[in-house]
Amino acid sequence: MTDTLNERAQRLLKLLIERHIRDGQPVGSRTLSRDGLDLSPATIRNVMADLEELGLVVSPHTSAGRIPTAKGYRLFVDTLLTVKRLDQPEVEALRQKLSGVADKQVLMQHASQTLSSLTSMAGIVMLPRFTKPSVTLRHLEFLPLSNRRVLTILVFNEDEVQNRIIQVPRDYSAAELTSLGNYLNRHLSGKSLDQVRETLISEMEEARAAMDKLMTDALVMAQQSLAETSEKPQADFILAGETNLMGYSEIAQVEKLRALFEAFNAKRDILQLLDQSLHSQGVQIFIGDESGYGPLGDCSVVTAPYRIGEQTVGVLGVIGPTRMAYDRVIPVVDITARLLGHVLNQS
Repeated sequence: MTDTLNERAQRLLKLLIERHIRDGQPVGSRTLSRDGLDLSPATIRNVMADLEELGLVVSPHTSAGRIPTAKGYRLFVDTLLTVKRLDQPEVEALRQKLSGVADKQVLMQHASQTLSSLTSMAGIVMLPRFTKPSVTLRHLEFLPLSNRRVLTILVFNEDEVQNRIIQVPRDYSAAELTSLGNYLNRHLSGKSLDQVRETLISEMEEARAAMDKLMTDALVMAQQSLAETSEKPQADFILAGETNLMGYSEIAQVEKLRALFEAFNAKRDILQLLDQSLHSQGVQIFIGDESGYGPLGDCSVVTAPYRIGEQTVGVLGVIGPTRMAYDRVIPVVDITARLLGHVLNQS
């Protein structure tokens, strides 16, 4: 896009966006002519018209100045923005806020609150999510107990043994349970838990269709036995300062705020957005509809992953209006992620 803009148009767009971020008002040609551009208001109006035709700015109503569009902000962030480095005292103050906290939950709360206080927007921190080693089922065995109970012995990976007691609808003899176990071992041994679950579902449908009682009983008992071995739900996140967003006129309308706060409460879609940043190498910026999530259509989300050792375990960031001070927010998010990872590596 910058290839289609000459240097004058780029300077004007940069100045317009910086002015709008600072003041929150549409920016007119007279205002820009007083901001150090050695151009007449008429020339500025012509350039503004070109920027509007390219979809980079828009006039919110007749006879008003212009405001940037999400496309304009994207061009600004990608090519025109000069990011400010945090002063060393600011970095040290941030380090102090995250240091000396033993409880990881409290540490995440501190990080979220710190992001919020430094940016006057909403700070968000995904709780650490560790990649668990693959779990493979090696062997399964059933032993009869009293009162229609069955002891299930499960062997995972090479030597991890777990026991489950399940309730069954009728009494089974030792021979029947051995037969059930043999059948399942032939079909499930050596498969990961995900593969086991997929197999159980497909085999269950086939067994029902064939009306094979032994197969059906075996599959039902396997599902019961493996139910507690399911993966835990995905990690949650901690949010702080969401009420700060009420101070920005562009998202302070009641319906927009209601949809946004409902999104924060629902969490699922916000987590999906954070997941997109989980494997990124640095700061990610989602502007407006780039998040793919309606309630964030008037917002920008700036995120960065944090690491423990060589493993990326979570994401933190800031949610605010598209009219945010990107030059300030980006380094705050980046440094906070680095410091949080450093503190976690020390614990």
